[in-house]
Amino acid sequence: MKLDFAYYPGCAAKQVQKEADRAARAVAQTLGITLRDMPRATCCGAVSLRETKPAFSLAVAARILSEAEEGGRHLVTICNTCLQTLSHANHRFQNEPDLLEKINHVLVQVGVRPYQATIQVFHLLWVITDQIDPQFLKSKVKKSLNGLRVAPFYGCHNLRPAEIFAAKAGEEADHLDRLILLLGGQPVAYDGHDKCCGFHVMLSDKTEMRAMLAKNCLNAKKAGAEVMITPCTLCDMSMGSFQGPAEKSIGQPIQLPEMNFAQLLAVAMGLEGSAGLNRLHVSPQATLTARGLL
Repeated sequence: MKLDFAYYPGCAAKQVQKEADRAARAVAQTLGITLRDMPRATCCGAVSLRETKPAFSLAVAARILSEAEEGGRHLVTICNTCLQTLSHANHRFQNEPDLLEKINHVLVQVGVRPYQATIQVFHLLWVITDQIDPQFLKSKVKKSLNGLRVAPFYGCHNLRPAEIFAAKAGEEADHLDRLILLLGGQPVAYDGHDKCCGFHVMLSDKTEMRAMLAKNCLNAKKAGAEVMITPCTLCDMSMGSFQGPAEKSIGQPIQLPEMNFAQLLAVAMGLEGSAGLNRLHVSPQATLTARGLL
């Protein structure tokens, strides 16, 4: 497969987690992956829109997918929720022709090209671990992680439901683990690696959200993790920027550096200037320096 994609970073990467987007672009360029911006794309609507206005959600997804398809490219994202939302819609479009016809009728009325359901939706992590030759990827690693103990936090929206995704999902997902090993690190096994980060109850139940992220982070830290990585900008927001409020909520420190997978990969590839480590809420710099990575 040609490594030329329509790039859909998602709202969080554009507005809050800009360091993840910057690292993803730097890593992709070094690996020969072309990420083409989608100037007409809007927010995917996420799970909330899918639950409250399902037809509207499908129309929004179809418009986004149509823009990628118009350029003859598959779509790639760095947000688990965008991945699930667009994959869910795409799975329905590819298996329910009557539904696609109805949604395309809506698109045509507002001057949007009908979607033909010919493309796939990928996560950039999948592209790097499944479509890049491991030896080529290894050749781009300038700084081995030197045994750094890394907790892979998959989250939930790139795992379930497994049948809608174009890569391994559910209990079979191993993309982060494989990447950590290839970079010379040690994946840390812990209870919570495939759980929810709490983002989607952030506004409705902040106490529960903070308890969820605290449990995940503390479990990883108890298992020996020095840092945590995720493939999702919303998980980054929860597990990283909300650690401080979570510490106050549970009455104990967490202090586990968390970053997007692309940021740690950028460091290993000698692209630390594009990693945006200074934007992280819990600094990993002392830990990475001790391992000879900075």
